[in-house]
This record gives sequence, C-alpha cells and structure tokens, in this order.
Amino acid sequence: METDSQPEESLAPSPDEDCVVPGNVKDMGSEAEAVVKDVLFAVAEMHVSQSLNSASDVAHINVETREGNRYCVELSEAGFRVVGYAFDQADEDLNTQYYETVYSLLDSLSPGYREAFGNALLQRLERLQQTGW
Repeated sequence: METDSQPEESLAPSPDEDCVVPGNVKDMGSEAEAVVKDVLFAVAEMHVSQSLNSASDVAHINVETREGNRYCVELSEAGFRVVGYAFDQADEDLNTQYYETVYSLLDSLSPGYREAFGNALLQRLERLQQTGW
C-alpha cells in the first residue's frame, strides 16, 4: 500500500515529547500506533499487527520498506527489533539487535527510508528558511 502522506511537522521526537524509551513502562499497543503514524510517510506500508498476541508490554508492527522487504518488528521496553521476515510472523528465537528508536531501526534496514527522511527534513528546513526562522 503506497502512501503519499506528508511527514508530520516534527521528524523526530523533541526531548519533551512522550516517546518510547527503553525502561519506561507504557502500553506498547498505543505506542506502536504512534510509531506507525510518525514514520508511515517514509515506508511502503506499516501497521500494527492484529493477529499476533500483544500485551501491555509488547506489540508487533508489520513494516514493508520502500525496497519491498517485509519485516515483523517487536516493540518492547527493550526497544525495537526485527522478529520476522514476513508480516505477522514472529520467531522469538531470532537473535536480532535491539534499537532504541524506530528511526535507527529503519535507517539500518532501508536506504529508501533514509532518503525519504532526508528529503522530508530538507523540505522542512526550506519552509523554515522561507518563513524567516
């Protein structure tokens, strides 16, 4: 599912925003929804899994990169990590690296994400320059 959504005003959380930080206990389902909303502009498809068991301390997000690669990503107190290479498929025995933010995870997985994020940042800087900030 392609999306032509424009990026949110902020491309990364500001220090005072409520964001997922490993060690903070939060409802991961709500956090996963916020993550999807924040970076959907820079991927081909992204949604919270409805078929995998979720709890207040873990959620799963299905991601398709702009290159067409599909991943199932776990969000927990430890951070973000790939747990599968297809939608709705989690292999808990998969030993993959944890990332503190979804931005760093996607940056490592997708050159297309890096390009989209960079372009969005450039557009925002140009808008700021035009308004005199």
